[in-house]
Amino acid sequence: MNPAQNQTRLIALDWGTSSLRAYRLGAQGRVLDLRSLPWGVMQLPEVTTAVAAGVDDKTGFEFAFEQACGDWLRAAPQTPVIAAGMVGSRQGWRETPYLPIPIAIDQIGGSLSTVKTRSGQIVHIVPGLIQSSALPNVMRGEETQVIGALALLDAERNSHTATEADQVLIGLPGTHSKWVQIRRLESQDRITHFDTFMTGELYAALCGHTILGRTMSASDANGDDHAAFDRGVLVAQTPAGRNGLLSTMFSTRTLGLTGALDGVGQREYLSGLLIGHEIAALQTLLKDQAQQPARVMLIGAAALCARYTRALGAVGFDRIDVAAQATERGLWQLALGAGLLRSAAAD
Repeated sequence: MNPAQNQTRLIALDWGTSSLRAYRLGAQGRVLDLRSLPWGVMQLPEVTTAVAAGVDDKTGFEFAFEQACGDWLRAAPQTPVIAAGMVGSRQGWRETPYLPIPIAIDQIGGSLSTVKTRSGQIVHIVPGLIQSSALPNVMRGEETQVIGALALLDAERNSHTATEADQVLIGLPGTHSKWVQIRRLESQDRITHFDTFMTGELYAALCGHTILGRTMSASDANGDDHAAFDRGVLVAQTPAGRNGLLSTMFSTRTLGLTGALDGVGQREYLSGLLIGHEIAALQTLLKDQAQQPARVMLIGAAALCARYTRALGAVGFDRIDVAAQATERGLWQLALGAGLLRSAAAD
């Protein structure tokens, strides 16, 4: 046995729509190993008829799980396993009901569902969250990242330089961007509200499948056109921009036709335009709810977080941080809250 396997405290899975990330975590949540596999819940590995005979339709999950962490568990068989993301959806391994918000963070770890593999291993699945209203909103996986970001704030809170923030806004830019409002109290943190913007998916669709993309080109060796991006961000703050995104999108093409933007500039301008409208809508929502977050934390790919940091700064947000390793930190915190680990002190 590899002596390093004895250090294993938790196997944590981030299992989304298109990919599976497996973390082997040691003391205090330190990442000992990381595996990335292309087997999300909608594209599981094919299993031969012979192997699948007489087995239910979840065989693909069993196979992906074995490839992701089977050897880790054989080396450390008493290790608990926790999984978050679309693995708990209706299309996942075991559907885990949504929990309604507002909700205290520590309630989430106490509401895990389980599925048992054919080998007898228990996998604990994190529930998603639902915001019930005339236009319902849901998340699966992002709640775990939010918990990871809040763990960073807890560490900061315990330092001598920490400043207390009663309201925190956590942004998760991506295909479907989420903005999550947190109320921080002395004894607990609560998720009070969240919004979803399909900014990333819309950007990809507009670039790839509409006339706007016909005259665009990718960034050149000189990098991104920040001036064009900034121009797009600020449109939503103007009288013309207040007419909405549908009214301003076509300017991506007309600014190209009039020579104001080249091919690279058009792509950057559209990115800024979409993000700018997203942030403008967010500003309106916060104002309507009388919310004034003391700080903003971003979670996501570094390049995308850099764009959002730039855009947020341009419209007046002045305290913006990027939370690293939020997923694995969140899974560790949820496992602690669920009692799956011996204790934080023991590690």
